Amino acid sequence: MNPRIFYPAAALIALLMIALSFVWPQGLGQRSPAPFGHAIEVPDYYRMVKERDARRQKQAAERAQRDKLNAVHQAAQASASTSAFASDAP
Repeated sequence: MNPRIFYPAAALIALLMIALSFVWPQGLGQRSPAPFGHAIEVPDYYRMVKERDARRQKQAAERAQRDKLNAVHQAAQASASTSAFASDAP
């Protein structure tokens, strides 16, 4: 084969293969990077676990704040009832 035809054709084929490697899925089922392929989607299970953990942390923080307010309220009531007994004594 004539080198004037072979080398440009080989270079063109090499460039086409490189271009194909940018859009072809990589590895075992993984998609190509964002500009060429699709965005990676997190499965619903992992999103559900993340949301559940965030909800549990929020509920724990709310519960701790509510317990703290209840403790302050009970302490205020106890001190008010103690002062009421002290004022009733002769």
